[in-house]
Amino acid sequence: MQEDAELLESWRAGDLRAGEVLLSRYFDSLYRFFASKVDGAADDLIQRTLLTCVEKADTVRNPAGFRGYLFTVARHELYAHLRRLKRTRDQGSDLSVSTVTDGGDSAGTLMVERDDQRLLLKCLRQLSMDFQIVLGLFYWEGLSTRQLASVLEIPSGTVKSRLRRAREDLAAQMRQLADSPELLRSTVDNLDAWVASLKPPSAG
Repeated sequence: MQEDAELLESWRAGDLRAGEVLLSRYFDSLYRFFASKVDGAADDLIQRTLLTCVEKADTVRNPAGFRGYLFTVARHELYAHLRRLKRTRDQGSDLSVSTVTDGGDSAGTLMVERDDQRLLLKCLRQLSMDFQIVLGLFYWEGLSTRQLASVLEIPSGTVKSRLRRAREDLAAQMRQLADSPELLRSTVDNLDAWVASLKPPSAG
């Protein structure tokens, strides 16, 4: 299988098929990124993200870092979408602290069977958008601290503190919403494993 860097260089040279292969490789990841945060807009946001990548493929300074670049574009498209919603709804809230509820219901991401998973998903949706993004990219897409720093456009040290605060906020939400001490204990005690297991479905 061709590496991202090789495909990107071929794309830059005019090989449209290489671009299609590269972008299709990450379609499901983009779907997960958007579908867990906005309702009914994932397909449009994926198209916007891919279009930006096509238009600016020659501006990627580090071909080996295409994945990080892709999520950086996706993050900007997400916030642009939230700004459009804000203008429509005349909301004055800070986009970085918006929740999934602000961006839509995203009910499709709640199709789980176990109570602990249902609780975690419900609590994740109550976190600020910044926290949702950092947790999703860390647990579900496996981005490293360095990659997260690039995508979020913040120092690596800030990434670590943001992850810590996101976990703390998630645990606090679970303490508020858990129906029983047993459910709370089983979820909080295995927080990292449960979050990692809640990878939303792909578009397929």
